[in-house]
Amino acid sequence: MADTTASSLDLYAKVEDLLGVKEAGPALYAHYLLFLNSIEFESLLDVGCGSGDFLRQMQAALEIPEVKGIDLSPLMASRTAEQGFDAECIDLCAVKGQYDVITAVFDMLNYLDKKALERFFGCVKAHLTEGGHFLCDINTLYGFENVAVGAYIVDDDTRFLTIDSDFEQGEYRSEFTLFEKEGSRFQKSQETITQYYHTVEEIVELSGLELVQRDEVMLYDLEEADKLFLVFRKV
Repeated sequence: MADTTASSLDLYAKVEDLLGVKEAGPALYAHYLLFLNSIEFESLLDVGCGSGDFLRQMQAALEIPEVKGIDLSPLMASRTAEQGFDAECIDLCAVKGQYDVITAVFDMLNYLDKKALERFFGCVKAHLTEGGHFLCDINTLYGFENVAVGAYIVDDDTRFLTIDSDFEQGEYRSEFTLFEKEGSRFQKSQETITQYYHTVEEIVELSGLELVQRDEVMLYDLEEADKLFLVFRKV
């Protein structure tokens, strides 16, 4: 994953609950569930599985025979495994076998630059069954410019987090600074995470897959969609 090391992913894992992701999740997951409920499939691989909440909700609703989660963050993969799922800290290209459905939830594709995205889709196609579906969501330009940019400060009893973010020339950079309480002292961690804006047309061209559905998603009650939900099929 370009510009995103395991250490930065693990830092994100430590503060994910402070960022409102879990609160926004159900509204986004509904788009995935609605589509998955309309097709027949036996296996699902979730790339960038995070803490496993998406897999847990999909499995509870659909009772999928075979599910697996992978994440480049060891901490995230372990959290998914703790929920009882087959989960590994492994790159998609190293996964064995094929799946009827592959998902990449909560703007995972935006963490990949163009070169990494092309490689990623090569691996998606290799691990999708014929006629299988790839489901993802991406940040819109409006979302990058109006939701993500700026300063953000939040804390709880043991953590103090600041995020400073900027979006220029198609790149969104956010500097995370975390202070964690350890006894009477605070331990400081700092990482920079980069995301990249991609148009749907660029993704279609890089994917080599057929785009079969495109839905606008508004998670934050704004004037325009901050995300797009996309469904591709391997033909």
